[in-house]
Amino acid sequence: MTIEEAQQTVDNWIKTTGVRYFNELTNLAMLTEEVGEVARIIARQYGEQSFKPSDKDKNLADELADVLFVVICLANQTGVNLTEALEKNLQKKTTRDQDRHKNNEKLH
Repeated sequence: MTIEEAQQTVDNWIKTTGVRYFNELTNLAMLTEEVGEVARIIARQYGEQSFKPSDKDKNLADELADVLFVVICLANQTGVNLTEALEKNLQKKTTRDQDRHKNNEKLH
């Protein structure tokens, strides 16, 4: 699925199953919640925290998909074409960081 297809699929889902988009502030709060759930899994799976019994059924892929879903919702409702935005962002990073990471001693 392309990013454009994902934006259309989410839009169709919202309009048929979700009834309507939550407002932007609600979606921002939801994005924060979802990122927190990703952080919780990473802290336990890759960090030093241990899993609680209530954490055992949490799935990193599913939580990352939740983050992506809300990001797509925010993009759709604010008129952002994520394909174009990502392409421009990658170009910005390429221009800005062309030598920065290669010259970073911490990465070698």
